Amino acid sequence: MKIAVYPGSFDPVTNGHVDIIRRSAKVFDKLVVAVLNNTSKNPLFSVEERTELLRQVTSDLPNVEIDSFRDLLINYMKNKNAHLIVRGLRAVSDFEYELQMASTNQKLDENIETFFMTSTPKYSYLSSSIVKEVARFHGPVSDLVPIEVEKALQRKYSPGLA
Repeated sequence: MKIAVYPGSFDPVTNGHVDIIRRSAKVFDKLVVAVLNNTSKNPLFSVEERTELLRQVTSDLPNVEIDSFRDLLINYMKNKNAHLIVRGLRAVSDFEYELQMASTNQKLDENIETFFMTSTPKYSYLSSSIVKEVARFHGPVSDLVPIEVEKALQRKYSPGLA
C-alpha cells in the first residue's frame, strides 16, 4: 500500500490545498493530510479547528485521513509507515524552499521521496496568508476557500455577524 503524507499548517485550508488533496487521493492508496502544530507560529485557527475543517472538506474522500503532528516530519512518517511526501508548488518561488526541504528529508531518511504537484493555474497565486488578509478586512473569500472555511473565517473576524 502506497501511503503518502501531505503536511502543512493549513491555516486555513484553501481551495488550492483541497485541489492538491483531491488530485493526490487519486494517485496514492492512502493520503494522510497532516496538520503541523508549529508552536513558533501564532495561527488563526487551533490545530483542532484546522483538522476539523479538513475533515469536513474531505469527508467524501474515503482514502484521506486527517491527522496532526508536532515532531519532525520524518519521525511522524515512520510512525505512519509512510515513505512519500506530497508538496504543492504554486510558483517557481516555492521550488527553492521545497527542494531544500526535500533534500533535508531525504538526508534524514534515504527511503523518503517527495512528490511535487503543481497547482492548478487558477490557484497558483493563492495562499492561506492572502485568504486571512482578505477575510480580516471582510473581503469576499468564497472563491478562495470551501464554504465551511468561509463560515469559520466569518466567525473569527466578525463573531457577532456569523
